[in-house]
Amino acid sequence: MITLGIILLIIGFVAKIAVLWSIGIILVLVGLILVVLGGMGRAVGGRRHYF
Repeated sequence: MITLGIILLIIGFVAKIAVLWSIGIILVLVGLILVVLGGMGRAVGGRRHYF
């Protein structure tokens, strides 16, 4: 999820498409939250780790 967010950020920046930029930021933030929750040992969505 983090990787997809970064790719969308780059594409949005290069192509100057604000929607892709916004979606990329949201995906990166959600991915970071899932990584933090998984690292604390809390199962999120039935999974302990998100890679």
